[in-house]
Amino acid sequence: MANGDGAGAAGTGAVPGPGGRGGAGGVRLSSGTGRWIVVTTVLGSGMAMLDSTVVNVALPHIGESLGADLAALQWTVNAYMVTLAGLILLGGSLGDRYGRRRVFVIGVVWFAAASLLCGIAPTSGILIAARALQGVGGALLTPGSLALIQASFRADDRARAVGLWSGFGGVAGAIGPFVGGWLVDGPGWRWVFFLNIPLALICVPVALRHVPESHDGTAHGRFDVSGAVLGASALALVTYALIARVWWAGAAGILVGAWFVLVERRRGETAMVPPSIFRSRTFTAINLVTLCVYAAFSGFFFLAALQLQVVSGYSALGAGTALLPTTVLMLLLSAKSGELGEKTGPRLPLTIGPLLCAAGMLLMLRVGPNAAYLTDVLPALLVLGLGMVTLVAPLTATVLASVDVSRAGLASGINNAAARAAGLIAVAALPLLAGMGPEAYRSAVQFDAAFGRAMTICAGVLVAGSLLAWFTLRTPSKTELRPECQVHCGVGAPPLDPGEVTGAGRAPGPA
Repeated sequence: MANGDGAGAAGTGAVPGPGGRGGAGGVRLSSGTGRWIVVTTVLGSGMAMLDSTVVNVALPHIGESLGADLAALQWTVNAYMVTLAGLILLGGSLGDRYGRRRVFVIGVVWFAAASLLCGIAPTSGILIAARALQGVGGALLTPGSLALIQASFRADDRARAVGLWSGFGGVAGAIGPFVGGWLVDGPGWRWVFFLNIPLALICVPVALRHVPESHDGTAHGRFDVSGAVLGASALALVTYALIARVWWAGAAGILVGAWFVLVERRRGETAMVPPSIFRSRTFTAINLVTLCVYAAFSGFFFLAALQLQVVSGYSALGAGTALLPTTVLMLLLSAKSGELGEKTGPRLPLTIGPLLCAAGMLLMLRVGPNAAYLTDVLPALLVLGLGMVTLVAPLTATVLASVDVSRAGLASGINNAAARAAGLIAVAALPLLAGMGPEAYRSAVQFDAAFGRAMTICAGVLVAGSLLAWFTLRTPSKTELRPECQVHCGVGAPPLDPGEVTGAGRAPGPA
């Protein structure tokens, strides 16, 4: 990282950059340039979201087509998450230093090229390698998407622009299951990845022509490349240990993780993850809650898509559509949840929300062979969705409010990476903990039994998150609630992409 304050999911402190019509930080949302910026950022983040939307739904078809076992399917999901979680903070700092538009465009092109490799992959090994390359592209474009809005618009237009970005992103998440399911059941799973190419062909020229460039004038010094490499390596080793079930990789992952902590402490404020930011008790607590909540979410959506197809007999389109209620509830009620969170503080919603989610996952125990959607599947998803609505917006706002405004981008980036890391560990660990063998997803009886154990584990993790919130968070006074965080909550708790945290996709992280 070039600067302790200069990176993250949303860059801070932009200064005018070259090639910008209207100047960085001076664009009006009502202007033509403003509208093009929204279109560009929605297209870019929509690529990553649509890809996430359908990969889980496509897994049984990928396994059948490539002769892959359960471990290969886990890596199909986690190879992307390892590089994304490990490099997303570095991607944010690269944009701050070298230009947010430039790095965003590079990320879109990289993501599209890797998607092409995924689509033509002849073996599961090549698909997994291509997915890891996709994660690198995602680490460049994901933080750049929101950072472009943050840096380009005037302050009084910024919240509305972020609201549009979040809303259109939610629409993309909502239509994803229909498009993805149709592609998997129709032309085939490979078109799930080919879909990203035309989106990139639209996004790149629009960005180069209409989006102003911006930089962080305070970004200086060396990037924390060693921290990024060590962090990604630790995640990869621990993930490999859980999936391949080899102890030495786990031990090596723990040692590399400890090395990462030492390196970050030695670098101090120039580190990718400055240790000083964890002096905030609230920030530390909210990240622990994030780990619990998003581990459960990721494990649930990874296994639920398989359960509906392998055990309940749903098609890919049927499974994707079945999970849609959580997305709809997030779109409809997140803003109201944010307003309620402003009034009550984070403690209550972050205690009740995980408990509701845990109840929803326990209701999923009723989903077995020939499960009826209206009486078995829908009630569980409605309860789960209400729990997610209750907790996600306050969680995002609390992350931003727990640190100084100048470090909001860094805080959101760290929380984003924590959520993604929790998700990839959950996808790796749950099959092991639930007793799933390599061929479990080929047997309805075996998978159904293991799914029940996995849902019980996910519910337990959510209860742990609820207890953490109750005992570690406090209700702040009104003077401690920052106005800019309240505005963010009111427009849907950005920088969350609603589709990525629901059945429409994987859980990316709340901030």
